[in-house]
Amino acid sequence: MSAETRAPAGEAPPGDVFPGEAPAGWPAALGSADAWTDDAVLNGRLRLLQPRRGHRFGHDAVLLAAATPGRAGEQAVDLGAGVGAAGLLLAARVPGLRASLVEIEPALAAAARENARRNGLGDRVDAVALDVEAASDVFAAAGLSPGGVDRVLTNPPFNDHRRLSASPDPERRRAHVAAADLAARWIAVAARLLRPGGTLTLIHPADRLGDLLAQLDRGFGAIAVLPIHGKPGRPAIRVLVRAEKGGRAPLALWPGLVLTDAAGLPSAEAEAVLRGGATLPLAAS
Repeated sequence: MSAETRAPAGEAPPGDVFPGEAPAGWPAALGSADAWTDDAVLNGRLRLLQPRRGHRFGHDAVLLAAATPGRAGEQAVDLGAGVGAAGLLLAARVPGLRASLVEIEPALAAAARENARRNGLGDRVDAVALDVEAASDVFAAAGLSPGGVDRVLTNPPFNDHRRLSASPDPERRRAHVAAADLAARWIAVAARLLRPGGTLTLIHPADRLGDLLAQLDRGFGAIAVLPIHGKPGRPAIRVLVRAEKGGRAPLALWPGLVLTDAAGLPSAEAEAVLRGGATLPLAAS
């Protein structure tokens, strides 16, 4: 079973589990091989390791990469990259583009690095175990200086404090409320990294679009929004948003992408992106 079968926009089901002993050259940082699966993406054009349990990439990562612009010679950064799915898909699509995969969990960063190597992208893609909210000098030490990046893409773990049960413990309550401005903090990091005219591309829950647009209003413009619908005639479940640092063009709302048809089967448009590697209109720049 591959990462692209049966999963709606979200996490993927388990893929091929490694039996028993680790393959030759297995990175020690990944620990036991049976804790990982080997999954096909884009109809097998890439194969990516990811944890058998826990957060797993799915359609969101493929959609994010398909909506991100890129050209040869540019530098892209995938913030909160996990095992690197979105950043690697972008690098595979755009020959000559360099990508840095930023992930706080060392094991996931090691997996992202191994995924780059095993897909022949190790010369253009690097992975670093780094907190997205680390100080600017920490990023610079990893080769990511302010204003030096052309593209940022991210699928952040946004939480809405309004939907969380209030804890009687004040420290836990403050921690939950602090999560409400996670989007603003990550957007600020993207703004710091990007050159003027560089682009930020995000995938986001559709019902939080208003909050996201308000946060992008500080320093970004030329915003383009593409809704993602799970089924025909239903409200969007995700939005893809591209914004330009310092841009001044008015907001553009693109026709939505519907993932399944009325019978519940994958739509032709979705299949072209999720299996065929087609890009979305936001990738044009």
